[in-house]
Amino acid sequence: MNKSELVNAISERTGESKNSVETVLNSLESVVTEQVILGEKVSITGFISFEQTERGERTGRNPRTGETLKIPAAKGCKATVGARLKGAVKGT
Repeated sequence: MNKSELVNAISERTGESKNSVETVLNSLESVVTEQVILGEKVSITGFISFEQTERGERTGRNPRTGETLKIPAAKGCKATVGARLKGAVKGT
């Protein structure tokens, strides 16, 4: 399911216009992105949580030459599935 299909499905279930649903989804994306950039954890209890991660500098290897190189530290984002979603997928 892509974003437009999600907008259509939510619109049908709620009776809200597609424009209003898309505005809410865009706002959700924007707020979650801003908060994760600030280092905050964003949780929708039982569904999903997002948080910033940090990877330290490490040593890697160029697969073509075998040469070792330093991979710089980097920031990333982690999404963790909540218990209700996990249970629904498992069928419990």
